[in-house]
Amino acid sequence: MKAVILAGGLGTRIAEESDTKPKPMVEIGGRPLLWHIMRSYAHHGVKDFVICLGYKGYVIKEFFFNYHRHMSDLHIDLSTGEHRLVNSQAEDWRITLVDTGAETMTGGRLKRVKHLVDQDTFCLTYGDGLSNVDIGAEIEFHRKHGKKATVCAVQPPGRFGVLNMGQEQQVSSFEEKPQDEIGWINGGFFVLEPTVFDTIAGDQTSWEREPLGELARQGELMAFQHHGFWRPCDTLRDKRELESLWNSGNAPWHV
Repeated sequence: MKAVILAGGLGTRIAEESDTKPKPMVEIGGRPLLWHIMRSYAHHGVKDFVICLGYKGYVIKEFFFNYHRHMSDLHIDLSTGEHRLVNSQAEDWRITLVDTGAETMTGGRLKRVKHLVDQDTFCLTYGDGLSNVDIGAEIEFHRKHGKKATVCAVQPPGRFGVLNMGQEQQVSSFEEKPQDEIGWINGGFFVLEPTVFDTIAGDQTSWEREPLGELARQGELMAFQHHGFWRPCDTLRDKRELESLWNSGNAPWHV
């Protein structure tokens, strides 16, 4: 099975990092978000990836082009210029990097790689969120219900405290907003059938609007509820929180 990863957006809310690199290349623990996501998939047996490039896509190309060298010891004979790689620690992943345009919307990016994934069930996710979702269990859930699409439903962490007020605006209590009061949202980590391409018109189609809306109206969209860890990396604050988790040695998404 293949996994398509959307890695072409601008990442304007984390401009401190994305001015020089695409958001999926923002590093957590010295490795790009993209690498962490791919490692999660590989842990569940999905090792064939299609990466949809856009903004500064060359950064991702150069990272993977040189990856094997960076993950190996290197022997160099300076007198002859001969060199060879030894003790490689590189993963056994297969990666196809596709330029899907700088201004293309998420649905359009997926449509542009249709020829690479239109033969069988495939996965799709965003390149800027980390989770410990059980991808294997989600794939099994998808195969059992027999619909065209499965989305991983998550409950985002509450970012704002709730003020409970009485008369004359006196605060009676303050509490963090419980996750179960926020509701379920699109957490990415889709499992899809090739027939979903019929819902994508072209480059300016947003996957989150017309296609998902149409699949829901058709009764062809199912939710795999994930109650575990899930975090986007949209802001510098998000990055610092993820870094802190990684440095603690107990990052929930680490496999």
